[in-house]
Amino acid sequence: MPINDEYQFRPDGHRLRRERRGWGMPLLAAVLLLALAIGGWLWWTGYWTAREPRPAGPAVSAVLPPVEPAVRYPLEELPPTTDVGAALRELLGGEAVSRFLQTSDFPRRVVATVDNLGREQATTRLWPVNTTPGRFSAQRNGEVAVLSDANAARYRPFVQLVERISPQQAVDLYRSLYPQLQQAYANLGMGSRYFNDRLVEVIDLLLATPIPAQPPRLQQFAIKGPMGDPRPWVRWEFVDPSLQSLSAGQKMLLRMGPDNQRRLQAVLARWRAELVSGPRPAQASPQATR
Repeated sequence: MPINDEYQFRPDGHRLRRERRGWGMPLLAAVLLLALAIGGWLWWTGYWTAREPRPAGPAVSAVLPPVEPAVRYPLEELPPTTDVGAALRELLGGEAVSRFLQTSDFPRRVVATVDNLGREQATTRLWPVNTTPGRFSAQRNGEVAVLSDANAARYRPFVQLVERISPQQAVDLYRSLYPQLQQAYANLGMGSRYFNDRLVEVIDLLLATPIPAQPPRLQQFAIKGPMGDPRPWVRWEFVDPSLQSLSAGQKMLLRMGPDNQRRLQAVLARWRAELVSGPRPAQASPQATR
């Protein structure tokens, strides 16, 4: 029988808080381990006792400026768009924008969601799209629950909308919005890291999402908070650890069903090709072609 319930693959608030604190503690631990390993090797080979002490040189500051990764996918920007809502309505139509998108603070929503799709959590609070109507459906057969085929129907209108968008027009809009997107990405604490590189990285991750041969098996777990809610907070997670360990964006693709997943991955592949194609050749004027 089908089971409808509030859907969210297993959240882990503690993990999320650790992630938001950044890479400081993991990086510190890695540096300490590396220092201990090097020190142990030097002691073992007799390096410390074989060399004569040198006089101390002038003090040198150990604080170095952070090294930002090189830009991998430079983007040819177009004249910037100031009215984001109008640009979206021109591309998608007013009805589709009202139905599917959250246009307020759109650049911030886009960069935060793209970045989170490649991580363990992707909070719906910052999504640039409206949440899908209805509730997640699972099909139970005895003790086994799997993704329901009927669940894919919830996402089909969104998939159909995305398929109708011209990749060139979508990327042109992205290029015109890029200054705002890059600034929003920096405001998230990303420094001068290049947002387009992160977008391509996340697209590649989504394209690598496996398509299960059979509907994935699910299991329920309950989170009981201190407020004593009379109904346990029931959630779903994948039984297969290799699926449960996927990123938030990859698990979103899986819950859409295999047909929707294939169609969205095909769209993403076309968009990726457009993103990394480089500058387009200038079109010749009609007079020059005579």
